[in-house]
Amino acid sequence: MDGPAYLPDQAPRLAAFLVWSPQPIPLLPIVGVVLALAYLCGVWRLLRLRLAWPWWRTTLFLTGCGVLVALTGTGLEGYGYRMFSVFMFQQLTLMMAIPPLLILGAPGKLLLKAAPARGQWRFIRRFALVGLRSRFARLLLHPGFMVPLFLMVFYGLYFSGLASTLLGSVLGHLSLEVVFLAAGILFTIPLISPDPLPRRQSHLGRLLDMFIEMPLHAFFGVIAMMATIPLVSFFAESPAAWNIDAVADQRIAGALAWSYGELPSLIIVLILLFAWASDDTRQAEAADRRKDVEGDAELDAYNAWLARLNRR
Repeated sequence: MDGPAYLPDQAPRLAAFLVWSPQPIPLLPIVGVVLALAYLCGVWRLLRLRLAWPWWRTTLFLTGCGVLVALTGTGLEGYGYRMFSVFMFQQLTLMMAIPPLLILGAPGKLLLKAAPARGQWRFIRRFALVGLRSRFARLLLHPGFMVPLFLMVFYGLYFSGLASTLLGSVLGHLSLEVVFLAAGILFTIPLISPDPLPRRQSHLGRLLDMFIEMPLHAFFGVIAMMATIPLVSFFAESPAAWNIDAVADQRIAGALAWSYGELPSLIIVLILLFAWASDDTRQAEAADRRKDVEGDAELDAYNAWLARLNRR
């Protein structure tokens, strides 16, 4: 292993996974703590301004930050350097579980509400608005960019040998974790984000994106479970005292990709269906109210046409 890293010397067990053991370069645990503190500062400012903010959004966002810190700051991170199953669990959590929690916390809305429009901190609001309206943001959130990225982080990463090359160094390992988290966030934002977006897809388009993405890690999981040789040479050998078969551990990783990776996707699909139904209900109610006030122009035109036919 190139670079400073704390590697476990004990056989894997639940207590060893959960013990607090941050790496010498605790990048993502620091990111999780900073995000949580920034979010709480925004909520505190809204309380000072006597503006309401949903408690459940705060809970979801802080839960996402807590999972990020626990995932990369405990013994799981060390075992992720030695076991494919643990590394796959980390990848799926970074891509599929943490992003929805962070995004449903609506940090963009919180920022726009809490950031002052005037004063010395107004540049934060301006920077956020400029970034939101940029072409670069449209590109990052476009399905034509995100679907190939998902293909790359599963099939391209593991079948090209790139994973073994990157996982051999601490910097490469950290880079992969950052890419997993960023890819998950960029994919999830257009689907369920309540924040203002440069372009919002239709409900049908978002469901299609999910149905394209869902089989990607499921098929990868099936391939990993059926493989008879290690797909990632970096995980081909583990400490002899652990008595772990690399192929058996790889099958566990494949089972996680096939099962655990599908659960967050299913929850997102249910959220999309609920949002679609709620949106249709609101539109129907608005149309009914408009008809009560203004009348039904289409019905009036149809009745007038029938009256003209009758006179003829």
